[in-house]
Amino acid sequence: MDGGFTCPNRDGTLGSRGCSFCLGGSGSFAEEKCSSVTEQIERAKRRVEKKNPSGRYIAYFQSYTGTYAPAERLNALFGEAIAHPDIAAISVGTRPDCLPPEVIELLARLNKIKPVWVELGLQTIHEKTAERIRRGYPLSVFDDAMKRCKASGLYTVVHMIIGLPGETPEMAAQTAAYIGKSGADGIKLQLLHVLRGTDLADEYAAGLFDVMSMEEYIAALEECVRQLPPQITIHRLTGDGDKKYLVAPLWSADKKRVLNEVNAAFRRDNVIQGEHYEV
Repeated sequence: MDGGFTCPNRDGTLGSRGCSFCLGGSGSFAEEKCSSVTEQIERAKRRVEKKNPSGRYIAYFQSYTGTYAPAERLNALFGEAIAHPDIAAISVGTRPDCLPPEVIELLARLNKIKPVWVELGLQTIHEKTAERIRRGYPLSVFDDAMKRCKASGLYTVVHMIIGLPGETPEMAAQTAAYIGKSGADGIKLQLLHVLRGTDLADEYAAGLFDVMSMEEYIAALEECVRQLPPQITIHRLTGDGDKKYLVAPLWSADKKRVLNEVNAAFRRDNVIQGEHYEV
């Protein structure tokens, strides 16, 4: 879903160029923001209904910063999504520094109608990396947002990126361990994609960093997962970069192969135990 939001890292509040890796507010696969919430839902349903015979959906407000608007506007957008009979829950992707008390209060109220998930873009716990990618807030802001979300009974999912410039697999594992201890209910682990039109693509072209091979990524992913407590839900083990803009790593475009390799490695190395596991 696209609520027509922008981001404090783009509108001049914190900066105008966004995070260095970001293209289009991370909403490349969202429905068009020019349509109403209900129309977006219906369009998205038609696109994925063959994959979802249950007919129940999560409305994911993904593009840009999903709480970067007055509470009144958010109430109208999220309320329209929740009112749709085929929507089982809403998920709101946002920044930890864009959750003022009135917004958390709104989300908590809507959570009593249908489940509301708050997805926080942390990416890394390492401050030097955060400065390099222009995240725009310190780790303490994440800690505070997590504490307030949990106190309000909101389900939280934290995003992290593996393979950020200057980071080692050990540093990524430290981020995963921190998220695992933060109180998060879920985590999305994401491979770094270099997308055309981003500052990250310029850095890559200049040879300032390199991307992981698939084997390196899976090894780092395994170590990150080992850091997580058993009660946390892993919502994502990799991700998609829009093929029209993907510069590197090109192997990530073959998602079926990547998932098969992850599955095989996890089973071979006993990374996750139990019948509940399946990529």
